Amino acid sequence: MSGTDAEGRIRTLGIIGAGQMGGGIAHVAALAGYDVLLNDVSPDRIEKGIATISGNMARPVSSGKLSDGDRQKGLSRIKPANSLEGLAACDLVIEAATEDETVKRKIFHQVCPLLNPEALLATNTSSISITRLASQTDRPERFIGIHFMNPVPVMKLVELVRGIATEDKTFEAAKAFVTKLDKAVTVSEDFPAFIVNRVLIPMINEAIYTLYEGVGTVEAIDTAMRLGANHPMGPLQLADFIGLDTCLAIMQVLHDGLSDSKYRPCPLLVKYVEAGWLGRKAGRGFYDYRGEHPVPTR
Repeated sequence: MSGTDAEGRIRTLGIIGAGQMGGGIAHVAALAGYDVLLNDVSPDRIEKGIATISGNMARPVSSGKLSDGDRQKGLSRIKPANSLEGLAACDLVIEAATEDETVKRKIFHQVCPLLNPEALLATNTSSISITRLASQTDRPERFIGIHFMNPVPVMKLVELVRGIATEDKTFEAAKAFVTKLDKAVTVSEDFPAFIVNRVLIPMINEAIYTLYEGVGTVEAIDTAMRLGANHPMGPLQLADFIGLDTCLAIMQVLHDGLSDSKYRPCPLLVKYVEAGWLGRKAGRGFYDYRGEHPVPTR
């Protein structure tokens, strides 16, 4: 029998998107004992995702936090799903594609007819309305936002976000799943960017305005916030880590959804994204990562 069992427990997890977030979710779910089916637009990307997970799992082995036996067991639970049809028997499918509503809607339109009617569907969106995404599916009552933080294996928090139609049973099953991953749950109402990014991304945007207006250099701003506010990394360094395209997408969701000028994306952020300087993943952002050490680009 496919779908959650009589007690609503999830056994097999499908993940759409084998990048940083999808791979991280697969990593923690497999170590927690779930069977994971990983899907992406091409077999190459799935293979690359699994190779990255293998490398990431090796780190806690070398530091003695994970046994090699547990690492191998975890890796053996992750299998490629080269097509969406391969996710048909999953109890829960989490979409972890790019932060683009059009892309996410297309995925839900394609995957819904293939799933068991009892299967739960979730999105890892960091900002887009859960209610609106749920309305694009055939199961809004079985749809929920499960927003993991990046990097997933390290970060303790998961935001659970109910849409207007999300049933209690769906919420409880999602909460039990997240708890089994040894993550802490925080519940957010379905407003643009939820809790973490509603506070964090405008702070990053303000740091970019501080740079844009010439108040301080990249180095000065990051040092000021690290040493003056005790942040583990500066806001511009963090923006590069998140991805400047993702930061811009979240600011646009806040600006469109709340119609408040304080959420206007900084023109300098727009310029960097237009240049393709998206941060660490692109080799350049507010820092240039192509040499031995990151060097500020302004």
